[in-house]
Amino acid sequence: MKIIVTEKISDKGIEVLKNAKDFQVDVCTDITREELLKVIPEYDAIVVRSVTKINEEFYEHATNLKVVGRAGNGVDNIEMEGATNRGVIVVNTPESNIVSTAEHTIGLLLSSSRNLVRAHKMIESRVWDRSGLKGSELFGKTLGIIGRGRLGSLVATRLEAFGMKLMAYDLYIADARFKKFNVENFQ
Repeated sequence: MKIIVTEKISDKGIEVLKNAKDFQVDVCTDITREELLKVIPEYDAIVVRSVTKINEEFYEHATNLKVVGRAGNGVDNIEMEGATNRGVIVVNTPESNIVSTAEHTIGLLLSSSRNLVRAHKMIESRVWDRSGLKGSELFGKTLGIIGRGRLGSLVATRLEAFGMKLMAYDLYIADARFKKFNVENFQ
């Protein structure tokens, strides 16, 4: 199987592909759209992240394509109907960076509630005036989470340790899941 990787993915991921028997892997992260359309007929599979657009124009050129791999969550840059019509399998890695995303969300929440950016800028300018930096504690506060899927659940689980009241909105998640994670449903 001949595979082209058009965007930066982890070195470990590239290593796994290259070590697999019967795979030829070409990493072409600087390839232009025009160049990709010229060479894609040679490939059986493509690995992308979010920049490479897999659309009808792409499928018309990708005459040997069997698999589109999306390194990340979602498939918004992949036109699914074209894949289905051609029997192309589309796969993604929905949990590949989910913990990092949850931690980043919490980091931003902490940073904004404690005025960390303002304090950092003051230190950089060699000025220190605590008067505008009081901030507020998360303890006892209510947090609304839009979406109770994998990411929303990770954020809720971690913020429960801060003693926060958690509420969430999600049309597709059963009430039992809200109860399991000690989150109030505010539908």
